Amino acid sequence: METTQLGIGSKIEHVHFGRGVIVDTASEFYIIWFKSQQATKSISKDYEGLKVVEGVAPTETHETITIADIEQALQNIFDQRLQDVQLVPMGTRWNKGKMILKPGDPTLQSKELPIETFFHKIVMLRDKLRLIEQKINSHKVLTDEEKVDLQQYVTGIYGTLTTFNVLFKEPHHQFKGQGGKE
Repeated sequence: METTQLGIGSKIEHVHFGRGVIVDTASEFYIIWFKSQQATKSISKDYEGLKVVEGVAPTETHETITIADIEQALQNIFDQRLQDVQLVPMGTRWNKGKMILKPGDPTLQSKELPIETFFHKIVMLRDKLRLIEQKINSHKVLTDEEKVDLQQYVTGIYGTLTTFNVLFKEPHHQFKGQGGKE
């Protein structure tokens, strides 16, 4: 489907902003909500950096799209995607535990932190590393050699983080370094 003939609800991929959904159209541009930006952007209909993921034919009616319409559309998307969200359980022995950071200098105060908070940050870090991996692998300008070089850095980071695998309940959620040996 040609990018100048898309209707509301069409799913597209933008070269810089990633995946998006057309939420309104005008004569010369689309208003597209991008997940990566958590916002809408006005993009020219003839912009060559748009790739159609799932096209919807334009309709002849020119109804005004309200915020409520956008919220409903987003809610539908979130409802569909909630099934894809994977909860990462922490090992039960760490429930209600706390992490104590104690300085070597006894005159300085210790810092206590719930393990759940620390675990949540570790999981967010893991998820962001996975996103970086995806962006590297799907990058259109990098050569295969450059992708491999960057991927080796990410793998090294995973290897460094294997220390925290003890916090994960299920092994398939854990960090794996070079060759998955850690």
